[in-house]
Amino acid sequence: MKPQRYFLFAALGAVALGAQAALPAQVDGKDLPTLAPMLERVTPAVVNISVLGETQVRNSLFNDPFFRRFFELPQHRPQTRQSSSLGSGVVVDSANGYVLSNHHVIENAQQIIVAFKDGRRLEAELIGSDPRTDVAVLQIAAEGLTAVPMSDSDALRVGDFAVAIGNPFGLGQTVTSGIVSALGRSGLGLSGQGNRQNFEEFIQTDAAINVGNSGGALVNLRGELIGINTAILSPNRGGNVGIGFAIPTNMARAVMQQLITHGEIRRGYFGVVIQTLGPDLAEAVGTDLRQGVIIADVEQGSPADKAGARVHDIVTHVNGHAVKNATELRNRIGLLNIGDSVTLEVRRGDDTLTLSAEISGDNPAAVDGEQLERGLAGTTLADSPAERAAAAPGVLVTNVERGSPAMRAGLEAGDVILAINRHRVTGIADAREVLRRRPNRLVLNVQRGRSAFFLVLR
Repeated sequence: MKPQRYFLFAALGAVALGAQAALPAQVDGKDLPTLAPMLERVTPAVVNISVLGETQVRNSLFNDPFFRRFFELPQHRPQTRQSSSLGSGVVVDSANGYVLSNHHVIENAQQIIVAFKDGRRLEAELIGSDPRTDVAVLQIAAEGLTAVPMSDSDALRVGDFAVAIGNPFGLGQTVTSGIVSALGRSGLGLSGQGNRQNFEEFIQTDAAINVGNSGGALVNLRGELIGINTAILSPNRGGNVGIGFAIPTNMARAVMQQLITHGEIRRGYFGVVIQTLGPDLAEAVGTDLRQGVIIADVEQGSPADKAGARVHDIVTHVNGHAVKNATELRNRIGLLNIGDSVTLEVRRGDDTLTLSAEISGDNPAAVDGEQLERGLAGTTLADSPAERAAAAPGVLVTNVERGSPAMRAGLEAGDVILAINRHRVTGIADAREVLRRRPNRLVLNVQRGRSAFFLVLR
């Protein structure tokens, strides 16, 4: 009861003070600064989202075949239960009623209700969602909607003011303010599902973002949308400590356009294995560059190969935008539409070259390692390119997700798996056959450059 009396006292004290001395409208003939006019334009476009759905409830003991056999139990069928969640969304197209939110807000939804500031409650249709960017697009049939204009998030700078609007803890629409604390945050594992490789390039802000703010708006002082609030880092179960993250509008816009056009995401494919150029690697390859992305492998016949990309090329710009690490390059290319043109500026020795290519669809030969064996979760695998396979046929590791068991075991992008559990593998088909036996342990014979070694994954 003491905290309640304290807060009530503080509120009453503020009212008494206001009665005695009203805040002046001006100081030295100038209006006091306020965000109220901007928020009056923007807040009608920020909605509260409530979701009804079903989730599966599974007892892990029933998944153990020895447990079922011992107790003579039948195959367990997971049960379902009703679930509900709260989040936020932003109207970005008033004419068509499109609303941006997060995938994790509407996941498994059977019914989505959108509530407006003016009291209207409308059912929304899910146009599509993408777990790898955590973006969802909804559509509502209504007139008189207000939309938030979308800005160019590439123009953001650390230190720009930011305002977060959403529905924290189900309290109702709430506004907080702060600044852009950092840009290009990645490798946090905040978007996507399981061990699939995600597309992360978050805006970090100290504007308070809490549970229920997910899917809400992060705007600048002009009232333009700069990001979609999506997550926080917090040691105390969801309380804000000044580290919140938002999906940049340029990424959200690219995903939204594909979901509206195709109903799904069709990833761009370029055909290279890449690695961030760090100081040690820069010194080893003899370049004076201190940031960029080095090409570790080029798949024969890929768009990169046709453009003239070579191993050891260092990519510094994509379509005129500087890229500092492999994540930025992957995001720039992976979010392009199939058929789009891409221009890369690369350093080859002492020469600076411009390469142009047309983006194709996802590599049909690449597979998610987890589809073959759970011990390979977090990897993307493909057959070795023809020119490499002539010398060392095997399974090429095209990507290893940060923090995955494979990365912790020492597997890296560009490695070639020559054998699995002493069985020679010349490609994905062989690996699939070996792993079909579901071994208790994975011992990989790996070639990296001119060296070969063994790795034990579990």
